[in-house]
Amino acid sequence: MIDLAGDVDGRRILDAGCGSGPLSAALRAKGAIMAGFDSSPAMVELARQRLGKDADLRVADLSQPLPFADGAFDDVVASLVLHYLPDWTAPLAELRRVLKPGGRLILSVNHPTIYKLVNPSADYFAVTEHSEEYTFNGQNAVLTFWHRPLHAMTDAFTAASFRLSVISEPPVSPDAPRELMPPHLNGRAAFLCFIFFVLEAS
Repeated sequence: MIDLAGDVDGRRILDAGCGSGPLSAALRAKGAIMAGFDSSPAMVELARQRLGKDADLRVADLSQPLPFADGAFDDVVASLVLHYLPDWTAPLAELRRVLKPGGRLILSVNHPTIYKLVNPSADYFAVTEHSEEYTFNGQNAVLTFWHRPLHAMTDAFTAASFRLSVISEPPVSPDAPRELMPPHLNGRAAFLCFIFFVLEAS
């Protein structure tokens, strides 16, 4: 996400679904003027602890109208957010609304082929709800996602008046500790996990 954002010095950026604020912190360190929101008050509080009490952070739901003015931002980043939503129509329209003309929406979601690889009998072309169990710090949690085929994603972008500028399936960062890499990679530098897009507000 940071590489795709490029030179952000002086740019006003909205972190949509900011979580605990690591992306906001990284972009702010590169000179961006950050604002952010998350639907979880607990996550917003963690982000405030990371970014400081004066940070422009709000509790807001991406499926509802956002508390920001039209054209307020040069860029919006949405890292691993949209795949939790059953319908992208209203969220993309809101993100387009708060962007300046020519502004960028930089986003990442689960790669659509993963759902089919994990569920061979599934219909890749259907928008489908599915849940997976994960363990975080010794605690189990069930996360619910919405699978979309690639064409459904790009159709939604076009319908919201975005122009597709970049599709990226990036390799592992060279700085990533090798012990964090999935063992089945056998030293390969890329694997299917997430897909990244840069969209321009037309």
